[in-house]
Amino acid sequence: MTDSTVQHSPKKIAVLISGNGSNLQAIIDDQAKTSDLYVIALVISNRPDAYGLERAKKAGIATLCIDHTDYASREEFDTQMQLQLDQAKIDLVVLAGFMRILTQGFTQHFLGKMLNIHPSLLPKYTGLHTHKRALEAGDTEHGLSIHFVTPELDGGPVILQAKVAIENDETEQSLQQKVHQQEHIAYPLVVRWFCEERIQLIDNRVVYFGQQLQQPLLLAEQTSD
Repeated sequence: MTDSTVQHSPKKIAVLISGNGSNLQAIIDDQAKTSDLYVIALVISNRPDAYGLERAKKAGIATLCIDHTDYASREEFDTQMQLQLDQAKIDLVVLAGFMRILTQGFTQHFLGKMLNIHPSLLPKYTGLHTHKRALEAGDTEHGLSIHFVTPELDGGPVILQAKVAIENDETEQSLQQKVHQQEHIAYPLVVRWFCEERIQLIDNRVVYFGQQLQQPLLLAEQTSD
């Protein structure tokens, strides 16, 4: 058998959500075009009313609600999530609007196998209210960052960023919409990269096609061909 005839099983990914799930939907739509590369095997929400659960069900994807209010501590909640993800033999965990701070034990367990998307050009504006903070600071550009998850909040090595211009009449809502549009292009792209084994986390640095990145890749440069 030659290398060209070797069949690789699709990677199994899980998406963790807390709300609307628009980035989940972008990945669902991408999966339809790349089903030989990866499949969304499980969607987990910590909130039973998250609309993203309905998106997953409509797409025929297994869903699970693990309500964080049922657990006495973050450790107990994360332990239950880890159990479910391990049982499903997940290759990649994708955080898509998952509004929980993960414990060090959980992040270490999935180190190098977990991605997050954050609505700012990290290291600027970790945490919440990033669009408002960019406007208040008088920034001329804003954007998003996709990074490997490490124990440091929003501090893992950044893989890809997308930038948007801030206009003079920009509002928090219009800026958020601009960033969302870029998120829905960027996140499926990075998921594909991981499943194609283009990117790895080695010694807390992003390695892309075997080369250590000195700075994050830019979406505009990746989609300009």
